[in-house]
Amino acid sequence: MGKDKLRRFAEVATFSNVIQLDAGKILKGKWTKDFFKNGNPLVLELACGKGEYSVNLARMFPDKNFIGIDYKGNRIWRGAKTALEDGVSNVGFLRIQIETILDYFAPGEIDEIWITFPDPQPQLSREKKRLTSPRFLEKYKIILKPGGYVNLKTDNDGLHAYTAEKIEEQDLTLHVRTEDLYHSEYADEVLSIKTYYEKKYLQENKNINYLKFSF
Repeated sequence: MGKDKLRRFAEVATFSNVIQLDAGKILKGKWTKDFFKNGNPLVLELACGKGEYSVNLARMFPDKNFIGIDYKGNRIWRGAKTALEDGVSNVGFLRIQIETILDYFAPGEIDEIWITFPDPQPQLSREKKRLTSPRFLEKYKIILKPGGYVNLKTDNDGLHAYTAEKIEEQDLTLHVRTEDLYHSEYADEVLSIKTYYEKKYLQENKNINYLKFSF
């Protein structure tokens, strides 16, 4: 591991807006009360990377709380540092493996989920690792409040089609589907937030897919 990554790992451990691994388990069911010190709605960004979506959503919606989740601390460092420097107090970060999410959030604790440009895991043998595979959808169904939304933004056409297929198979409610977000009617201020990876994909003239659904 490079010196810069080591420095970021060490620094992120000192950030007040970052919770790592088992330390987050005691907040299960109490994130808004004990971490954010309010009673506002709670929104998750899964596979948040550098946290651009979480931080920008927090800026747009000061009456909501946001948590970016990723396992790579050196990536979380960027979003957490920006939030601290800019005084964005309604966003935090949780460093865990997403498959353990039920250990950290109680049933019905979450109002909305964003999945922004996750690893598409294209190999069939790794289907279970896709963040919209049935085993993950079951977890989201538990922690989401009734009617809570799941949003997926991806450049990967295969993951988009796969997710749409699972939505239909499981008889979920599809609210929005587009294979070309920025040439659709849906590209509002929220959906136009661009992550580091999305900017790269757009430079390569890739289309951006978007799905919004609920259980």
